[in-house]
Amino acid sequence: MRLLFLGDVMGRAGRDVVAERLPALIERCRFDFVIVNGENASHGRGITEAHYEVLRDAGADVVTLGDHAFDQRELMTAIERHDTLIRPINFPPGAPGRGATMITGRNGHQVLVVNALGRVFMPPMDDPFRAVDNAIARCPLGEQADAIVVDFHAEATSEMQGMGHYLDGRVSLVVGTHTHIPTSDHRILRGGTGLMSDAGMCGDYDSVIGMEPEEPLNRFITGLATARFTPSEGEATLCGVAIETDRAGLCTQIQPVRIGGSLSQAVPQF
Repeated sequence: MRLLFLGDVMGRAGRDVVAERLPALIERCRFDFVIVNGENASHGRGITEAHYEVLRDAGADVVTLGDHAFDQRELMTAIERHDTLIRPINFPPGAPGRGATMITGRNGHQVLVVNALGRVFMPPMDDPFRAVDNAIARCPLGEQADAIVVDFHAEATSEMQGMGHYLDGRVSLVVGTHTHIPTSDHRILRGGTGLMSDAGMCGDYDSVIGMEPEEPLNRFITGLATARFTPSEGEATLCGVAIETDRAGLCTQIQPVRIGGSLSQAVPQF
C-alpha cells in the first residue's frame, strides 16, 4: 500500500493548500490512503464540521486531531456523526468521539488509524502508550488490519521517538504532530515501522509556527499578551510523510513531503 500523512492543517492557508494540492498528489503517487491532521484547521484552534468536510472533499480518508480537539464547541456533538474524524484516544473516559477507527482504503485494504496525545509539556491525559497498545491489540497488523498508522500529537520529540520504538514491528507508521516543524529523521526502524518525529504543518512557514509574527514576538520580548494570535495567510506548504508497505503491513519506503511555499521541496518518488 501507499499511504500519505499530512501534518497539522493551519488556518485558511493550510486548508487552501490541501484543497489545491492534495488531489493531484494522490493521483500522481497513486496513494491508497490519506490521513490529515486537522488540529488547527479552523482559525488555528480546532476544527469545525464544515472545515472537516473541506479536508474530506480534498481526499482525506481520516482526519485526526490533538489537544485543541474541542476548541470549536460544535465538535462536541459533530464528532459523534463521523467515524472518519478522531480525537486522541487517551482523553479521559466520557470524552465525545473515538480515538481509533478502521477504514477501508481505495484498494480495499483495512487501515487502522489511532490518534494519541503526549504527556510531556502537555495537558494531563491518560497513558498514551497503554491506550495505543489496547487499540492495536484489538486489530493486530496482518490480521484485522492491513496497515496501522499512529498519529502521536506530542510536544517532545523524545516522547514521539519513544512511541515509535515501543510500537516497532506492530504498526506501519508512527508520526508526530503538534510542533508544526518537520523533522528530518524519517526512517524505518529495525522491526519495520516507519517513524518521523514530526510531520510539520500544512500552512504558511513565513510565520511563527503558522501565526503572524507580531504577537508571538511581542510576547517573547515583553512577556505580555496584547492581542490574539492570528493565523498567517501567505503561500503555504503541503507538508507530511509518505510510506509504502509490504504485504505484512510493514514499511518498506518512507519519504518526506514538502510541496509549495517557502520550504525546500520534497515530492515522493515511489
